[in-house]
Amino acid sequence: MAEVGGWIWERNLRPFLELLSHYVGYAFDASDWETVARAVGETDDERADGWYTYPLAGETGRAEVRLARCAGGDEVRVTVHGPLTADLRLRADTLLSAYAMS
Repeated sequence: MAEVGGWIWERNLRPFLELLSHYVGYAFDASDWETVARAVGETDDERADGWYTYPLAGETGRAEVRLARCAGGDEVRVTVHGPLTADLRLRADTLLSAYAMS
């Protein structure tokens, strides 16, 4: 099992999940987004039980995404965990870096 983590701006959460889903071969759609958007609003990165986990199981890979809003900010902490290939770890890390910048 491998793990990649960091933070992104909350406004970038949907495109982050859409691209990560694409990389594992999962068709992330509007109902997925509605589920995540509702749940992430109740999260808090300062509480151990304040994180939300969403599975992405696709045709070419699998990942579990843990999310929590940063208290008092516009950021979301993100951890991508699972049987990640080296390529998927690199892609997830690149997405985290890119969506933390813009």
